[in-house]
Amino acid sequence: MTKGKRAMGQPVPHEALDILFRHARTHRRWLDKPVTDELLRAIWDLARLPPTSANSGPLRVVFVRSADAKEKLRPALSSGNMVQTMSAPVTAVFAYDTLFHDQLPRLYPAADARSWFAGNPDLIEETAFRNGTLGAAYFMLAARALGLDVGPMSGFDRAGVDRVFFSDGRLKSNFLCNLGYGSGEGLRPRAPRLDFDEACRIE
Repeated sequence: MTKGKRAMGQPVPHEALDILFRHARTHRRWLDKPVTDELLRAIWDLARLPPTSANSGPLRVVFVRSADAKEKLRPALSSGNMVQTMSAPVTAVFAYDTLFHDQLPRLYPAADARSWFAGNPDLIEETAFRNGTLGAAYFMLAARALGLDVGPMSGFDRAGVDRVFFSDGRLKSNFLCNLGYGSGEGLRPRAPRLDFDEACRIE
């Protein structure tokens, strides 16, 4: 086995599971510590690797970090998300590309996958939204793995965000996620989750 690589089929250490899942929380208060371009690129380099349908990868991200960009985002925020978003080092606008299929000749050369979607707007929308959401989830796990805290939220005016950041109509916003180093203050008790027998069945 190559040094530093985990054998496939073996679980990751419990410490990693704690970071990604058990101890991870939705943060709303942030340390005054910047998130660098290099770290955002490193997160993307991980988040782009897991699977999407036909390797379509429709996720697109705008990192709202500058004061000017934050002010553009402000009018679209709900009142409950205003303070936490304006104080976050970065807010990721997770969006999906409605022309993702134009990239398929390069991303999925094994078949003429572009033809599966061209001229089928319902399938394009369904595939882009589903796989864009999946990609955003991968991104949040990658961010946690590389030391950041996350604060995903859907309380915002999608049409307003799209007008400001995606005016050509090609990209559509999905949800927002604050990124940074959580202060640990004001964390709410973890809410209950459904048990296996409540949410799952084996047939």
